[in-house]
Amino acid sequence: MDTGPSKVKTPKAPKTRKFLLLFAFVALGIASASAAAYYYLGANRPHKEVAKAPADPIFIALEPFTVNLQPNGRMRFLHVGLTLKMADAKSQSQVIQYLPEVRSRVLSVLSNREAESLAMPSDKALLASELMATLNQPFGPDLPLQKISSVMFTTFMLQ
Repeated sequence: MDTGPSKVKTPKAPKTRKFLLLFAFVALGIASASAAAYYYLGANRPHKEVAKAPADPIFIALEPFTVNLQPNGRMRFLHVGLTLKMADAKSQSQVIQYLPEVRSRVLSVLSNREAESLAMPSDKALLASELMATLNQPFGPDLPLQKISSVMFTTFMLQ
C-alpha cells in the first residue's frame, strides 16, 4: 500500500546553532579589534617613568666666621654664618672629616676681600660661588671632589 510519495525529512541545522556560530565570529572580531586598538594606541606609547621622590637635603652648618677685611683706609670686619648644601652623604662625611681644612679655606677666601667688594647682593652671590668652587676642590691627591651644591649665608654682618 503505497500512499503516495513519502516525504523524507532531512535534518536541518537548528537556528540556534547558526546563531551561536555567528555570535562566536562577531565576538572573535570584537576581541581582535580591541587587541589591535590596545596595541596601536596604548602599548606603543613610551611609558612614563615613575618620578622618584626627592631625597632629603643634606646640610652642614658651619660655626660663624669673623675675619678682618683688607684695609682700605680703615679697619673693617666681616661676621658670616655659612651652611653648605651637600649633594650626597659621602660628600657630607668627607667634609665633616676634613672640617678644619674646610674652615681654613673659608677663612682664606673671606680674609682676602675688601669691604667695598661685599656691599651689593651680586657681590655676595659671587662670594658664595667662589667659596663653593674652593670647597669643592679635593682635600688630598687621592681623594674625590666634594659635591657641594650650594653655599648659603645664614648670617652676614659687615662693619
